[in-house]
Amino acid sequence: MSVSDERLGTPGTGVVITGGASGIGLATAHALAEVGRPVALWDINAEGAQAAAADIAARYGVAAVGLAVDLRNPQAVAPAAIETRAALGSIGGIVHGAGTAVQTGIGGVTPENFDAGMALHVRAVIELVQAFRDDLKAHPGGAVVAISSINAWFGNGMIPIYTAAKGAVISLVRSMADELAHDGIRINALSPGMIDTPILGEMRDGMAQIYGPRIFPGRFGKPEEIATTIRFLLSDEASYITATEIVVDGGIRHSQRP
Repeated sequence: MSVSDERLGTPGTGVVITGGASGIGLATAHALAEVGRPVALWDINAEGAQAAAADIAARYGVAAVGLAVDLRNPQAVAPAAIETRAALGSIGGIVHGAGTAVQTGIGGVTPENFDAGMALHVRAVIELVQAFRDDLKAHPGGAVVAISSINAWFGNGMIPIYTAAKGAVISLVRSMADELAHDGIRINALSPGMIDTPILGEMRDGMAQIYGPRIFPGRFGKPEEIATTIRFLLSDEASYITATEIVVDGGIRHSQRP
């Protein structure tokens, strides 16, 4: 292991990953465990989170736990935090990747689905930091990564709740970074582009036809390509990066291709 690889595994504290049972969250759990960091996989899919945690523990020899957590419920965070501390010990990182992209258009937005989307994507960032702030403060190198999206910048008429929420995540991260810096805690937003994950669902083929030619490498990104960037942001290698939005999109946001 090189010096750089060793620093990617420091601090060696545990990391909470929401949306950890699939997609970017699961890839991030593997990337972190690969360099020796314990992981807690929080997901609404209890069986998926538990199975993934068991696989990670067996494969990498690190502590790993999978928990059923619905972040739309503000009462769900505190008990999950207690279980996570019991399983992992020290907690020094948070990755908030849980999310949905429900196609509603303007006409399909209701108070209920709007509030649920904002709770899951945005409010949860605050609740997670509130629950683990003392843990992060107690361990040098504590850091948070909140997953946003290039849809915070693009217009997509079918997913207004998701788009609004992801824009809010970026602004919220900038605000939180100011206060958290007093505790030695860094927080950043990461905006993926077109990544081949289950959240694309039925939109995938259509998006590939429309957006595929505009992506400079000519393909959708892989979850692992986002995961390694998240691992970097949580590590001592990124010790001077905070309040920043990191875009990992294959260049599509700057593309002028037809």
